[in-house]
Amino acid sequence: MSARLVIRNIGLLLSGDLHRPILDADSVLVEDGRIAAMGKAKDLDAEGAKVVDCQGTTLAPGLIDSHVHPVFGDWTPRQNQIGWIDSFLHGGVTTMISAGEVHLPGRPKDIVGVKALAITAQRAFANFRPGGVKVHAGAPVVEKGMVEEDFKELAAAGVTLLGEVGLGGVKGAEEARQMVAWARKYGIRSTIHTGGPSIPGSGLIDQDVILEADADVIGHINGGHTALPDKQIACLCETCQRAIEIVHNGNQRSALVALRAAKELKQLERVILGTDSPAGSGVQPLGILRMIAMLSSLGDVAPETAFCFATGNTARIHDLDVGLMEIGRAADFVIMDKAQHSAGTNLLDSVRLGDLPGVSMTIIDGIIRTERSRNTPPATTVPVIL
Repeated sequence: MSARLVIRNIGLLLSGDLHRPILDADSVLVEDGRIAAMGKAKDLDAEGAKVVDCQGTTLAPGLIDSHVHPVFGDWTPRQNQIGWIDSFLHGGVTTMISAGEVHLPGRPKDIVGVKALAITAQRAFANFRPGGVKVHAGAPVVEKGMVEEDFKELAAAGVTLLGEVGLGGVKGAEEARQMVAWARKYGIRSTIHTGGPSIPGSGLIDQDVILEADADVIGHINGGHTALPDKQIACLCETCQRAIEIVHNGNQRSALVALRAAKELKQLERVILGTDSPAGSGVQPLGILRMIAMLSSLGDVAPETAFCFATGNTARIHDLDVGLMEIGRAADFVIMDKAQHSAGTNLLDSVRLGDLPGVSMTIIDGIIRTERSRNTPPATTVPVIL
């Protein structure tokens, strides 16, 4: 771990915080992988530190993908994708949250197997970070017959997530509510499938089941892949107070329906972003950036606000120490600039017009992981390591 790192000459510092999305600072000091100070370069002690000169470009918290389906390592067999997590890093994603390791061939559905798979996945990704990306995995898909003791055992083993309720055998409202309640009792956060079936074995989960189950996250409210009717989406936003998750691999028009409802309710802090990948709709290394640009350009939200959906909002809902520019938090960053030849005058303006920014560096725990992205359009200006 790099002991000291100074990032200076920042033209725009995005905070990840909806209440103050842009900070008045041009430098950030990192010590032992955590944010130690922010402010003006003249006021920070850079002695002995590695220096990154942003050249007037944008520094933001590393992006968080709130909905992925990893298996083991950087490979997913259903789509035969290898290296997809490292590729997401080149799209600015530094943290991922599993919604269930459902793409494992022969995925066990007996209770012993469900628990064993979750604990193994949790352990595996705790020990291995593809490209440096922090993958929070080990999200069991609940099956019929599970009892409270199973959730207590999972929590004691270190499992903190529940896979999408509805992808397994539990699809009824009363049964789902009981298992979500047991999970919550032992500190396990839950997500529920929303909309029509996505993979073999899944089924329709409509507003009545979602409201009764009361999971912590309304998973892919815009469908994964098929969305609920607009009235049900609006009802979920209005009636439930849980997180509103909008994903790339869903209905994009329905995504705007959900965003509009959150805006009207003045509850944008509930909106989080995921890709719901790998999936039949593909694997999108730039999926989170695409969602930010889409929601800003078509959903009429300020781009600095849209970036909060994929950083601070997700961090707070999932209790992560990333996603916000705050002293003491993990130093996970992405450096960006407007893409070359974008019609926008600067990064925020280009995103407002629907263009993707160019990623020029990612940093995790104060360590530079990538420089110019191999996936985004080239940034107009790139940082320099001094």
